[in-house]
Amino acid sequence: MNKNIVILGMQWGDEGKGKIVDCLTLDSSYVVRYQGGHNAGHTLVVDGKKIILHLIPSGILHSDVIGVIANGVVVSPLELVKEINMLENHNIFVNKRLILSSASPLILQYHIAMDIAREKKLGINALGTTGRGIGPAYEDKIARRALRLGDLKNEKKLAVRLEKIVDYYNHQLVSFYKQKSIDYKIILRDLLPTIDIIYDMIQDTTFILHQAIKENKKIIFEGAQGSYLDIDHGTYPYVTSSNSTVGGVITGTGVGPKNLDYILGITKAYSTRVGHGPFPSELFDSIDEHLSKKGNEFGSTTGRKRRTGWLDTVSLCRAVKINSLSGLCITKLDVLDGLNEIKLCTSYKNKKTLDIIKFPDVDDWEDMVPIYETYPGWKKITLGVRKLEYLPYEARNYINRIEEITQIPVDLISTGPDRSDIIFINTKI
Repeated sequence: MNKNIVILGMQWGDEGKGKIVDCLTLDSSYVVRYQGGHNAGHTLVVDGKKIILHLIPSGILHSDVIGVIANGVVVSPLELVKEINMLENHNIFVNKRLILSSASPLILQYHIAMDIAREKKLGINALGTTGRGIGPAYEDKIARRALRLGDLKNEKKLAVRLEKIVDYYNHQLVSFYKQKSIDYKIILRDLLPTIDIIYDMIQDTTFILHQAIKENKKIIFEGAQGSYLDIDHGTYPYVTSSNSTVGGVITGTGVGPKNLDYILGITKAYSTRVGHGPFPSELFDSIDEHLSKKGNEFGSTTGRKRRTGWLDTVSLCRAVKINSLSGLCITKLDVLDGLNEIKLCTSYKNKKTLDIIKFPDVDDWEDMVPIYETYPGWKKITLGVRKLEYLPYEARNYINRIEEITQIPVDLISTGPDRSDIIFINTKI
């Protein structure tokens, strides 16, 4: 049985990681978020009840699991408290079960204002951010001017530093972006009530995780976004501001690679992405309508309609290598139910040169044309199936072909939104 499991998205996010984290956390002690912010959205359906988490790790729904928000995450204290209150309204109490890294950078109102101002100025060339201040908060971290959760414990120093940072942002917001200035006193006023709620949660999470490893506790590392939104390895510049690939686990927690026992990649049975950026296998026809409607392909954070397409195994194979995967989990297999045929993108062709491309350079994405393999669909319903042998032959054939192409075993298959709609092929995870 694997003790420490990393769960990563293999596409552009929205792969269904939250449900898989929720399932695998059942026998775990800790679940850890290590990158991103509240721009992530994990939708869970438990006993028919939908719960959407943006910041707090999904595994927190299990009453005996400790949730950790590690140093690689950027944290909005206001949004965090909102989420704590939302969970309490569902009778899920986290006060003694949520630990926050003192080194996590804060997201405050000036980050959000800057994010929105930049997107507005870019106009049709906007990156399609969620407008939640994630990018500017990571910029402050790299520029070494960020306020961090640990700074909330000294109100006097916090006020002095906050005023200086707000002056820095106001100069840009007013002079260049022609936006309204921000009053640091209002930010401080809104921030102070959150401190009492989260004060005792702010700790040295790296020490706590290493102690858990020493005690042989099982840890789930929960990724946000997907591999192709990674700042280094994604479809730049249409990416997020953190490392959503496996390297983010190490830098975002302080837990070294030798302590990671199993790395699980999550991919839908088809492809989706939100916002702008390259998407070679994108569909614009009745299949897109089928996938969008049946898969409920609307962002849990933004509500935006997701773009849909056939599964792209070119990008999937690259993500497998980048993340050093142990196994794959295929989600939303049931969304393909009823289609006459199903396609797999297995390579790209440059429409200008007609060359077959293994993987395009940054500037060549727009010239990529997908090359497909076509397989028969299935008419039987896979929704809720929990044993591999009960899947239609055509569905098993499709899964086998994905394994052949990626050279990675499919260890889990999700066949519906509920936490129990899952097939465990590898029972040792």
